[in-house]
Amino acid sequence: MSETSPFVVDADWLQSRLGTPGLSIVDASWYLPAQKRDARAEYDAAHIPGGVFFDLDLVVDVDSSLPHMLPRPGIFAQHASSMGISADDTIVVYDGPGFFSAPRVWWMFRVMGVYQVFVLDGGFDRWKAAGRPVTTEPTKIASGFFHANFDASRVASLADMRRIVETGESQIADARSHARFTAAEPEPRPGLRSGHMPGAKNVPYSSLSENGEFLPLERLVEVLEDAGLDLTKPVVTSCGSGVTAAVITLALESLRHRDHKLYDGSWAEWGAQADTPVVTGED
Repeated sequence: MSETSPFVVDADWLQSRLGTPGLSIVDASWYLPAQKRDARAEYDAAHIPGGVFFDLDLVVDVDSSLPHMLPRPGIFAQHASSMGISADDTIVVYDGPGFFSAPRVWWMFRVMGVYQVFVLDGGFDRWKAAGRPVTTEPTKIASGFFHANFDASRVASLADMRRIVETGESQIADARSHARFTAAEPEPRPGLRSGHMPGAKNVPYSSLSENGEFLPLERLVEVLEDAGLDLTKPVVTSCGSGVTAAVITLALESLRHRDHKLYDGSWAEWGAQADTPVVTGED
C-alpha cells in the first residue's frame, strides 16, 4: 500500500472520533470569486458536527493592506481561543474540495506552535456526498485557552524574497495555475502585474491532490521533482495571497523536507511592487 501523508486523516478516522474530548474540528473553507461559493453560508447550511468556522478573511494582520497576512501571535491566539481551540487539542481542518484553503489554516496552526493538526482527506464535499453526519446546529463553543509559540523561521518576507531572487539561495515553488504563472491569464486581483519571480518553479496546488485526496508520498515526490525542485535543497512556497502555497508546504512537510518557508505576501505583494523583477512565459 502506498504511504500517505502523516498530516492527513481520512473520513473514517474523523467520524469515529466525533465528540471526543480534546478534538477540535475547523471548517477553513474559503473561495475565490470565480468559484462562486460562499464559505460562511455553506457552513451555516451544513457542517461536520462540532465544527467551528475559521474565517480566513478575518484572522489576518489588520494593519496590512495585503490579503490573508498572518496575524501577530497574540491576535491569532485570541481568535483560536474564541473558537474554543486550545494549543494541546488534536485539530482537524477541512475545506470544501479537500486541498485548497484547509492547508493554509493547517500551516497557520503549525507556525503558531501546534503540531497535532491535520487536514481531512476528501474535504467536506466528499464527506457530505458519502452521507456522513452533518448538522445545521451552531457549535456550542467552550472557552479555550490558546497559547501561541510562533516560529518566525517558517515565514518569508518581501526582503527575504528580494535576496533569494538575487542570490538563488533557495528554490521558489509557485502554487498558482500554469496560465497565471506564465502570464497567459491575468491576475484576478486588480493592480498586479502578471508573471512570476525569476527562477521560480510552477507547482500548481491542484497537481498535489486527485479527486479531493492528497497524493501518496511517492507521487508527491514525482510531481515536485518533475516541476524542477531538488528536494535536498531549501524551498520557499508562494502563490497568489499565501493560501494555496500551503498545499506545497504540506507536501514538503509530508516528505520530511524541513528547510522551507512560506512567502506570506506572495504575488499580491510581489506583483504590486514597481521594482520587483517579473518574468513571463515558460522561463
